[in-house]
Amino acid sequence: MPILARKALSPRLKALPNPHMKVSTRMRRSVALRVIAVGATAAASAAIALMLPSAQAMAADNLSLNGGADGSSKASGTSYGNVKDGSTSTYWSPNGSTGYVSVKWSSATSVSSAVIKQASGGGSISAWRVLNGDNSAQLASGSGSPSTINFSSTSLKKLTFEITSASGAPRIAEFETYSSGGSNPTSGPTSPTPGPTSPTPGPTSNPGTPTGAWPSSQGNVSISGTVNVSGTFDGGMKTYCCIGDGGQSESQDPMFKIANGGTLQNVILGSPAGDGVHCEGTCTIRNVWWNDIGEDAATFKGTGGGTSYVIGGGARSGSDKTFQHNGNGTVSISGFYLSGAGKLYRGCGNCTNSYQRHVKIDNVLLNNIDMVAGINSNWGDTATITRVTLTSSSDATVCGKYQGVAKGSEPKYLGEGWNDSNCKVSQSDITRK
Repeated sequence: MPILARKALSPRLKALPNPHMKVSTRMRRSVALRVIAVGATAAASAAIALMLPSAQAMAADNLSLNGGADGSSKASGTSYGNVKDGSTSTYWSPNGSTGYVSVKWSSATSVSSAVIKQASGGGSISAWRVLNGDNSAQLASGSGSPSTINFSSTSLKKLTFEITSASGAPRIAEFETYSSGGSNPTSGPTSPTPGPTSPTPGPTSNPGTPTGAWPSSQGNVSISGTVNVSGTFDGGMKTYCCIGDGGQSESQDPMFKIANGGTLQNVILGSPAGDGVHCEGTCTIRNVWWNDIGEDAATFKGTGGGTSYVIGGGARSGSDKTFQHNGNGTVSISGFYLSGAGKLYRGCGNCTNSYQRHVKIDNVLLNNIDMVAGINSNWGDTATITRVTLTSSSDATVCGKYQGVAKGSEPKYLGEGWNDSNCKVSQSDITRK
């Protein structure tokens, strides 16, 4: 009889008569069945204990718990180590709206995902990157407040989470890291729930309420001609400079030309910026900033219909149009900041080809401008305008109607529209300060 079974005998079994006593066959069978049952129960309990991971084992899936931490800067009262202490009640904040924090290990570690948990009360993240801290290679990037970030499994000693744009100083409670085949969890119940203005990546996302804060450049890139973009181009919040003369000449080349379906994101355009950005089809322009608008910030040229998006970002120091719509379809502008320009949007009124165009403007902050949107009502253009804040723009026109004309002539201004078939905007949508 195994020792385990013998030790597991109940008090009733231990009280059996001594071996020299005469015991019936029925009693012997009863004792044997009880011993077998007790032994089976003990073995099953041991097996269950082996199958259930301990809390310590489950926590060990988070590689950050066994690593160190450092970063670019830290706000008073915060610590780099707070992002790897397993507690969401402590946090790290950069000393400003941008910065980075890293987790690191003494030997190469395979990592394929990260989970960012933010504490409440900090700034809203507009753009971020995940970098291989060993060689600064970018592993992932995005806009808005991240949660679970997946990337190709990489062996490294240091992983960096970099905030490249934010409305204030974000608070990072935990920077969890996981290897391939690990937990790769989504944020748990202790993660903060995004508020109504928290952005979610994607072309229709809400990028957060613009504040007028300008992002810090993460370096300079010199270019001598147009950069062609297909797929997604992420500039890492570096300043790209410069081509053109900074004037209003229509013959200048663009700094960036985006192919149909492409995305340009996390870029600062230096001055002069030529003819800004050209969108050849539908495109997404996310978290792009123009230090000086020059001729136009961006021109939308696609004639295949569909919607192009401007999400977040900002522009300043323009003299006329910011976004010029030469093709057809819809341009959607949200979460954008503009300071010092003529118009935020203008549908071309005298291009070679005439089209019906639409613009949707929501949640923008506009300072010292003359007009929010200019459309050609005789071609059936529409402007849907909501949540606009105008500062130092007491006389600004919100939705200006023009009569579009053939190339070579000048469009005639017809006046401002409110709550009609072309200008879908009400006075309650506009805040003037």
